[in-house]
Amino acid sequence: MDQACHGAGETRLTCTGGAAMVALMPTLSAPDGTLLAYHASGSGDPLICLPGGPMQDSGYLGGLGGLDARRTLIRLDLRGTGASGVPEDPASYRCDRLVDDVEALRVHLGLDTVDLLGHSAGANLAALYTARYPERVARLVLLTPGTAAVGLETTGEERLAAARLRSGEPWFGPAYAALEELAAGRGSAEAFEAVAPFFHGTWDEAARERHAAVALQRNGEAAGVYASAGAFDPEATRAVFAEFGRPVLVVAGEGDANTPVPTATAYAELFPKAELAVLAGGGHFPWHDDGEWLAATVDGFLS
Repeated sequence: MDQACHGAGETRLTCTGGAAMVALMPTLSAPDGTLLAYHASGSGDPLICLPGGPMQDSGYLGGLGGLDARRTLIRLDLRGTGASGVPEDPASYRCDRLVDDVEALRVHLGLDTVDLLGHSAGANLAALYTARYPERVARLVLLTPGTAAVGLETTGEERLAAARLRSGEPWFGPAYAALEELAAGRGSAEAFEAVAPFFHGTWDEAARERHAAVALQRNGEAAGVYASAGAFDPEATRAVFAEFGRPVLVVAGEGDANTPVPTATAYAELFPKAELAVLAGGGHFPWHDDGEWLAATVDGFLS
């Protein structure tokens, strides 16, 4: 499938299947006038990528483990993050209001339909966009998704079961004890920090550096508004998904305590035409655990 996408203004994008595309931080205006930046890199048909965090600079997605060698990744910096502007109205950070920004990007690129990927909390935004504009989504990828938009609950035991797969790690004891506290509803800031290894397939120096960088990449004020009251209507979203007949891929990491496999499985079951792919030993950022697997899995689905 060949698609052309053209960016207005000074930067012109051309993505024709297989042709390389490089663009330097093109921008567009949101409906309320906020300047939005996006980053386009790679080759092949376009894939719009929505970051998690929530409200984290999209740069952490990188090339998604080499997926940019097969697809043109279009990473949107959500308002107030990365190179995008800060809105006049902080209430516009709410997830349902960000849907307008995604739609503005689609229109700006001149795409009738989009392939859409949402990671973690960004999957909530992808879900709301799909629920509002189902006719505009050709294929949907939910990568270790957050589930607030569809009202799925993950039990403490499901998180603990995923964590126990890491029982042989030297850091396991204190991290597991902290996760037990969180699962029992007795969480603290220290406990949240202590369970960080359970979100990475390998808790090595690179993973620790990536974890430390989150504080610099994330807009804390915006994150506090993202899932605030009124952001989600799970019943309405699930009703749309029950009728959404286009292909959906849900990707999970076997050892991800944030989105355990049972949660990912339940999410896939909300759609009539969904696949579930599980990375053995993977965490919440599977492109760091096995980039080749992730790139092949997502590209195979999109193809």
